[in-house]
Amino acid sequence: MTIYDSRAIQQILPHRFPFLLVDKIIELEPRKRIVGVKQVTINEYFFAGHFPDAPVMPGVLQIEALAQVGAILALREFENREDKIPFFSGIEKARFRRPVVPGDTLMLEVTALRIGSKVQKMRGVATVDGKITAEAEIMCIIANRDSKDK
Repeated sequence: MTIYDSRAIQQILPHRFPFLLVDKIIELEPRKRIVGVKQVTINEYFFAGHFPDAPVMPGVLQIEALAQVGAILALREFENREDKIPFFSGIEKARFRRPVVPGDTLMLEVTALRIGSKVQKMRGVATVDGKITAEAEIMCIIANRDSKDK
């Protein structure tokens, strides 16, 4: 079941092509847990250089995809979310377990560890066919888009 499709996601996240890395949200427990999906295709911009003869999705982009799913969980709590922007403030315990290649369906599960009005901490796990590809604890700050103290 799709809870948010790509259009609904773009109403929450400020990210756009080519850096929007989540296609849909399929599970959501407000303020607790969220699951997103990224369909990995050969047309992804990063495969042109990583690596043309053996395409692999960069691990840091898997973490970014987890962060975007986490940002949806956090930003949906703000009525004025169009005025907010999430900024990475930390990544801990990041591990990359196996490659993600074209044709994979990347499942992105994020669980809230701390949800606040400005600071968020979440645990993300990316999987393909039930096998972990990447995991990390992710921190972000929710700032005002027009803020000078970004």
